[in-house]
Amino acid sequence: MKYFLKLNVVSMLYALMVFVPLELMVNVYRITRLLNWKVDTVNIMTGIMLIVEIIGGTLLILFLTRKWLDGRKASFWTIILWLPYFILFIYIFASLFPITNGGDYPNPATGLLAIGGLIVYPFYILILNFVGMISDDETNRTI
Repeated sequence: MKYFLKLNVVSMLYALMVFVPLELMVNVYRITRLLNWKVDTVNIMTGIMLIVEIIGGTLLILFLTRKWLDGRKASFWTIILWLPYFILFIYIFASLFPITNGGDYPNPATGLLAIGGLIVYPFYILILNFVGMISDDETNRTI
């Protein structure tokens, strides 16, 4: 049962890792309007947050994969389990913060970027699971 909970927490973190940059990218006009910043400033801050989250999130997920998921093959369920959490996060965010201003809608190109990122993301999770399992196997051999 503990492993099941750990697997779901890691899957939740995977969903959060894609949810935060996606929402920042989609809500550029809303952030610009609410904070009275220029669009360029918001785009630069979004890019910086994206880079920090990719590096920090990848390191955190690799650590948790090695520590919590113990190199089991069941850790590959995270490739599928992140999706329901992602949909839940999107639903909660859209319910709590609906678009009330017509100028807050994102442009269509943002949707294409989001679709491309969401198609590639399961392969990113697969690579992280492989790296977590390989590094775990190498540490077990040296002990």
